[in-house]
Amino acid sequence: MNSILITGCNRGLGLGLVKALVKLPKPPQHLFATCRNKDQAKDLLNLAAQNSNIHVMEIDLRNYDSHDNLVKQIDDITGGYGLNLLFNNAGISPKSTRINMTKAEDIMNTLETNTVVPIMLAKACLPLLKKASKSQESLDLCVQRAAVINMSSMLGSIEMNETGGLYAYRTSKAALNAATKSLSIDLLPHNILCVALHPGWVRTEMGGKNAPLEVDPTTAEIIDTIMKFKAKHNGGFYQYNGDKLPW
Repeated sequence: MNSILITGCNRGLGLGLVKALVKLPKPPQHLFATCRNKDQAKDLLNLAAQNSNIHVMEIDLRNYDSHDNLVKQIDDITGGYGLNLLFNNAGISPKSTRINMTKAEDIMNTLETNTVVPIMLAKACLPLLKKASKSQESLDLCVQRAAVINMSSMLGSIEMNETGGLYAYRTSKAALNAATKSLSIDLLPHNILCVALHPGWVRTEMGGKNAPLEVDPTTAEIIDTIMKFKAKHNGGFYQYNGDKLPW
């Protein structure tokens, strides 16, 4: 792939994905990694200092007016080639879980970050994705041509919900899944793949200390999995290891 944009790369899964990509035998020529505050992204900046293909982009993605400037920077750096992959990874999970502790503000903030931002960023990046897709007409539908991967969660699966609670997080990820399905239909004429991905329960700041999976091996497996996505995966909901999940 020539270019990849990953959101939320200051820590956790986002940082892990960047590390996994630069370790590939053929890493992307341009790896755009966003963070809200560079002062809080020391590890990412250190990694970028060692790898010239990493471009750290400081942006608050909830400022929708800033999306066009991000797109222009990517277009300028890639020389008009476009963007092969948009990986909407950034997300939040409020501490409130049960209905008696749920706050409207938590729900609204979580929906905006986990659902609205990925939709609006995909919209902004569409011209870049179209350019990349058109330049790779010899390839079938795949991540190497043009794709949007939305980091979802099995907690967004309505069918798998057997414990309740987590109102803000569950609803935001279920809504993201619905958006991913619509994107997969709307962008198919442009040969752009769209998939919702559950990363597993990973030991990050969000996942907590009790999570069974570690960041580095899991993000490496995520990259291996998405590289295998094809037309049959379009509009689907999959786990980090490629297993299909129910809606």
